[in-house]
Amino acid sequence: MRVKRYEGNPILKPKPENVWESENVFNTAAIYDRGLFHLLYRAMGADGISRIGYAVSTDGFNFFRFDRPVFTPKRILEPRGCEDPRIVKIEDRYYMTYTAYSERGVRIGLASTDNFLEWERYRLEWPELNNKDAVLFPEKIDGKYVLLHRPMDHEPMGIWIAYSDNLVDWHEEREIMAPLGDVSWESNKIGAGAPPIKTDKGWLLIYHSVGEDEVYRMGAAMLSLDDPSDILYRCPEPILEPEMYYELIGAVPRVVFACGACEVKNEYYIYYGGADRVVCVATVDKEELLREMVSQSSW
Repeated sequence: MRVKRYEGNPILKPKPENVWESENVFNTAAIYDRGLFHLLYRAMGADGISRIGYAVSTDGFNFFRFDRPVFTPKRILEPRGCEDPRIVKIEDRYYMTYTAYSERGVRIGLASTDNFLEWERYRLEWPELNNKDAVLFPEKIDGKYVLLHRPMDHEPMGIWIAYSDNLVDWHEEREIMAPLGDVSWESNKIGAGAPPIKTDKGWLLIYHSVGEDEVYRMGAAMLSLDDPSDILYRCPEPILEPEMYYELIGAVPRVVFACGACEVKNEYYIYYGGADRVVCVATVDKEELLREMVSQSSW
């Protein structure tokens, strides 16, 4: 099953006139709420520091962008940048996970907002280890917040799960999904992409994979609704891989990297970074994707 690229890709490009996003804009969080598509994208200028910009749309393809970043690095927490945001809405508040980049390495960052402009940061009680690709589930499961993440010091690098009562203290960590060594397109490492989307068949997880060829591709899996550590289905082939010029040539070549996906009526809109340079979108029919995932799954 392959998703369909938007013919007008890329939908966001660097803006030379804005110093903070003059070099690259990519890896965007996405959420659809009350008739609007909201993007929180990673932006880089000549200083090499990642900040987070904001864009909004009524159709999911044509976006109005704010000229200033809405989330910038804090000197103590992430002086070297805020990277790869993901966002969910839990009850009446938006929660953004991101990669906090400091001199000590990369850590999981978490912040929340009710307007996309003013943010409250959380100090997570987490071991001092390199960790990234964190995504929250959009609702509590058995009364607990649930997070997927990827410890970088564990080989091979796979997808882990953790639980919390308060979004600060996390426990019950364990790996739930490892790279498949005998599958060339994801033999090296995998990581969560967009936050899981709830369906009647389970939690749909869009994830990224890297094979021995160092190409970033996009895969899909289904997790159990009641126990998201249980993998129900896993697509045997990538749903998207670099083929277009804007995915093959950029700051990092041969990359498609999703950080956000939205369900709108009968379609999924998947937002991804192309070659760490631009923001793109692809769509797929919801029922078709779910049907083919189950029928063609190797799981």
